[in-house]
Amino acid sequence: MTQAPARADILALAREQVLGRGEGLDREQVLEVLRLPDDRLEELLGLAHEVRMTWCGPEVEVEGIISLKTGGCPEDCHFCSQSGLFASPVRSAWLDIPSLVEAAKQTAKTGATEFCIVAAVRGPDARLMAQVAAGVEAIRNEVDIQVACSLGMLTREQVDQLAAMGVHRYNHNLETARSFFPQVVTTHTWEERWETLRMVREAGMEVCCGGILGMGETLEQRAEFAADLAALEPDEVPLNFLNPRPGTPFGELEVLPAAEALKAVAAFRLALPRTILRFAGGREITLGDLGAKQGILGGINAVIVGNYLTTLGRPAESDLDLLGELKMPIKALGETF
Repeated sequence: MTQAPARADILALAREQVLGRGEGLDREQVLEVLRLPDDRLEELLGLAHEVRMTWCGPEVEVEGIISLKTGGCPEDCHFCSQSGLFASPVRSAWLDIPSLVEAAKQTAKTGATEFCIVAAVRGPDARLMAQVAAGVEAIRNEVDIQVACSLGMLTREQVDQLAAMGVHRYNHNLETARSFFPQVVTTHTWEERWETLRMVREAGMEVCCGGILGMGETLEQRAEFAADLAALEPDEVPLNFLNPRPGTPFGELEVLPAAEALKAVAAFRLALPRTILRFAGGREITLGDLGAKQGILGGINAVIVGNYLTTLGRPAESDLDLLGELKMPIKALGETF
């Protein structure tokens, strides 16, 4: 009786397939990576860094975000303290245009090339679209920075309006794997989010789509999510890690272990070798300073600097100092990966 040939080591396979040919790992291959023992983490991160440097280069894209409309959202995303359905502390508030422009100016001073306007809504109404239009125009008149938006689910007309305003990138996260999404959100579907992303791509805007790791999904679902994103082919994938918010359904979940989070960072890089992979919310509580450095040397090539929407981030200076220490230049405005 002949034995079946031994399966190739997943990192040796990834070195040939991803590093050598630029072909991302598929769902089952990503799962193998996520299952690697902790004693292979350093090897995994090293390979992911090589892939990032080979297919994206050393530049790091820096972005700041601002909340135009905070709190009072009608959706029930179980991780979010901005939902009006939970007993969480975020109160509804609007930001005026001068404050929006000032935030864009301060973001540009850090060297950031991206400024994302975010609103806690299911989708924008006429008032919000008018406020966004006024804000985008005011920013473009005074600040040399790319403007992105994250305003929930869109209609075709709204997609076209944003494109006409000069919004170059639209963020709408799928949040998690399709199979796990009903455990995270019940007031709308994964498919509704996908449809918005499809229309954004058709309108010529760049697609920004990621999610949150550590919401109770299995490793199999994490691998499924990486494959979902690879099928979408987004320009940017922001990786968040759950920072449990008091008063939300996920407020009592444990923070993702650092080694598990770093494996996920590297695995997503191996699934998406040419994509902007951005450190976003929760990295401070999940990884700390050392883990942030490991992530940037393990596949990450973009960061959000400063605070997030409802949680505090690292000071922008800390991230910029780290990039300088690692000799990784900040991507210049108009430069592409």
